Amino acid sequence: MVAVLVAAVSVVGTHYAAKQVHEQLDVPTLVLLFVGPVALLFSRRWPAAVLVVTTVATVGYYGLGFPYGPQFTAFAVVLVLAVVAGYRVLAWVCSVGALLVYFLLYWLIEHGPVGWTWVLGHVAAVAAILALSELYRVHRQRVAVQRRIRAERQQRQANEERLRIAQELHDVLAHNISLINVQAGVALHLMDQRPEQARTALSVIKQASKEALGEMRSALAVLRGETYAAHSPTPGLDRLDELTGRLVSAGLPVRTTVTGAQRPLPVEVDLAAYRIVQEALTNVYRHAQASEAVVSLTYRPELLTVLVTDDGTGGPGATRSGETWSDGDGVDPAADGGDPIGAGGGNGIPGMRERATALGGSLTAGPLPGGGFRVVATFPLDREAS
Repeated sequence: MVAVLVAAVSVVGTHYAAKQVHEQLDVPTLVLLFVGPVALLFSRRWPAAVLVVTTVATVGYYGLGFPYGPQFTAFAVVLVLAVVAGYRVLAWVCSVGALLVYFLLYWLIEHGPVGWTWVLGHVAAVAAILALSELYRVHRQRVAVQRRIRAERQQRQANEERLRIAQELHDVLAHNISLINVQAGVALHLMDQRPEQARTALSVIKQASKEALGEMRSALAVLRGETYAAHSPTPGLDRLDELTGRLVSAGLPVRTTVTGAQRPLPVEVDLAAYRIVQEALTNVYRHAQASEAVVSLTYRPELLTVLVTDDGTGGPGATRSGETWSDGDGVDPAADGGDPIGAGGGNGIPGMRERATALGGSLTAGPLPGGGFRVVATFPLDREAS
């Protein structure tokens, strides 16, 4: 389209200019008029060669005294394309060379003096084309950089969202599947001797599987870009009683204490605190062999402290020291034949710490001197946000 447009402008404009001086467009004139537009058809593949050919055709046309018209249109377009394609030095060399050869041919053919105004006019025209070419090149580079930055930002946001969903799935599934795993074993063991206790275990399995299924549907809908109405709102500390109630039904006594004035929290802090308590209690339930777990929440004006402790000693295969407690995610490979949730990934304590540090807080975990284990997480609170 550009080549056709340039050819039309060149031929029509030159025909009109020739008509003003009572001249006709002959074959050599038409050939030189069409060299530039035809060369434009190959400018994407060979921009340097097209620039040289168009420069020669333009200088020859004007230098040999053909009818004065807009034949330079092809040269201007090719010059811009060459600069944008990266052939800046060649473009400047062709421009300067074209002016010098043109002035020389004009002087040799006309054999007359060359006025400075005429010379400066041609130099200014070519300089303007080069300047516009450079501005267009800079603009394209800036647009390309902005596009790349935008793409990288979108990719980073997508990665962060995938990591967030993966972390949510891990926390939910590790907790609920742990309950299902243990309670299924209890139900099988007590089915004949104590059917009522087996019924309780099956009720825990039903509730845990229902919640896990709902969370999975919600996460998968997000990954597919669909809208999904979750069965329950985003969990927070206001649902702590439901969490501890399930564990109590499953056989782990959990006591909750609250210090300070309980108040609404920022959504991200509320969710992170809930998930940390959930993960810590899951580890206690699976490995601690504890008689009781204690969840303590301390509300201060600018700080929330979450403390989870137990009086257990740890089960077979569980490591209860430092950062390697419960194989990182509350599943004992030695006892259960492998970790179904993030096998070998060590997602428990590192995942809890990532949640806390992402919100400007901190998390420490380790054994207590007299036995048991402790997880402490702190979250800074903005008074206005809370």
